[in-house]
This record gives sequence, structure tokens and C-alpha cells, in this order.
Amino acid sequence: MSQALTGGEDVPPRSTATARQQRLGAELRKLRERAGLSTREAGQKLGVDPARISNIESGRFGVSADRVRTFALGYDCTDSVFVDALAEMVSARGRNWWDDYQGVLPSVLLDLAEMEHHATSIRTAQFTHLPGLLQTADYARLIFQQNVPTLPQPMVEHRVSHRLKRQGVLFRDAPVPFATIIHEAALRMRFGDPKLMRDQLAYIVEMSERPMVDVLVLPFAAGVFPGAGQTVVFATGPVRQLDTVQLDTEHGGEFLHAEAQLVKYRTILERFQALCLDEEESRAFVRQVIASL
Repeated sequence: MSQALTGGEDVPPRSTATARQQRLGAELRKLRERAGLSTREAGQKLGVDPARISNIESGRFGVSADRVRTFALGYDCTDSVFVDALAEMVSARGRNWWDDYQGVLPSVLLDLAEMEHHATSIRTAQFTHLPGLLQTADYARLIFQQNVPTLPQPMVEHRVSHRLKRQGVLFRDAPVPFATIIHEAALRMRFGDPKLMRDQLAYIVEMSERPMVDVLVLPFAAGVFPGAGQTVVFATGPVRQLDTVQLDTEHGGEFLHAEAQLVKYRTILERFQALCLDEEESRAFVRQVIASL
């Protein structure tokens, strides 16, 4: 295994800003712009070099929790709950398990793990693949083996281990509430032999019985629905303004957090849920699919 996965102390910090760091900078920029200040004017008011403000807003420079509060005060932000949440994004910094994959996996996968780790709840909609947080190792391995271009087997195993470690958010002392909508197509699509699929679907049924996991099935009979061509993950932040949407596409993951985008995907997921079977009906439906294999 690569030295980057040994957990050694010599692994350097990520050289580029994480999605979470970029998000903090973007929120500080929004506060400044709402205050009607240019970077030069903000710098004069706060006694900070305007270039440093720009670098903080881009995520290139780190910032302390005290500095976040100073900026918010200077920008006349009176939403103390929101400011506390921004300051917490700074205090939560530090090395975490996903940093062991730096230089081994694409940064978007590290950003996804970080987003899930800090979320107060996660909602997702799946149409052809089963949700990553509920996948078995064998199912995940088959998915990664279909990557274009083909991944070397060691890289496949790194991705599998990363996916399984992501699932730790469902098993920690304070698990993240997880709600997923799974289309019938994802349940019936064959990955490997029938035993692999039976084991995978049985695991989903088992997980659906955990108090903090909700699994809803969207059957073929529900007909047309919005956004059928993509996977959507909606991570709830400590405050509504810090919610994040992650889209999984063929060209990689994409993170969205503009208010209009958040409203759009909240609405899409609500419409999905209205079309789904309820929790008990969904569990029974998955058991029927298992019995047909």
C-alpha cells in the first residue's frame, strides 16, 4: 500500500484548498458583498491587507475562528447562529482519516468524505447505483472496476476502502441521520452474480432497520420524476445557509451551495419522496427483489 495510506506523520497537508475551506471563504465573501464593501474597503475597515482577504475568500489562506467573527462583525452580520457555524468550520480543522488518501485518490473523494463527516444529516437519491454509504465491499469493487479508463487493481482497492470508511458516519456514537431514495432500477440492476446482489440488498434491509437510516423505494410504477440522470447527495449543515449539494457525474463530483441551487434540490428531493413507497413498504419491496434473485 502507498505510504500515503500508512498513517505516517510525514504526510504533508493538502496543498490545495478543500471544498470545505472554499465554502468558508465563499460565505465570508457573501457577507462582505452584502455589506456593500469591496476588498479594498473591507481591508481598510478591518485593518487587513485586501490581498489577504481575497486569499481567505478563495480558500488559499487559512483563517482563525476569531478572525471569522471579526470579519462578520465588520460586515454587520447579526445572525449569531450563522456566525457560530462559520467559526466552527475553522475549529473543526485538523487531520482526519481521509487525509491518508491524499495523492492516492482524487481530491473530490476526500471532499465528499469531509462533507459527510461534518453534515448534521444526509439525504440522497439513487437511480442506477445503490447508495455508497450502504454498499458492500463486493458491490463497490464491481462499480470501480467499470471505471473509464480502467483503474489498476490497487487503485480499485483504495477506492473500496475509502468508501467503506465513509460509512463510519452511520456507526459512530452520534450517527449522522441518513435518508436515501432508491429507484427500483438500482435494486434490479445485476452487479455480479445473484449471491452478491442478494447479500447487497439484504444489507440494505438490515441498515434500513437502524434508527437513523431511512430507505425509501421509488418504484417503476411511480412513472416520470425530475433529475433522473444524476445522483444527488444533500448534506445538511449546522445552519440552513451551510447546506451543500453534491452531484456525482461522469466528469466527477460537483459541489453546489448557492441559495437558488439549494432550494432547487430541496424541492427535487421532496418531490421524489412524495412518489416513494413508505419505509415499511420499501423494506418489503427490497425483500421481494431479493426473493426473485
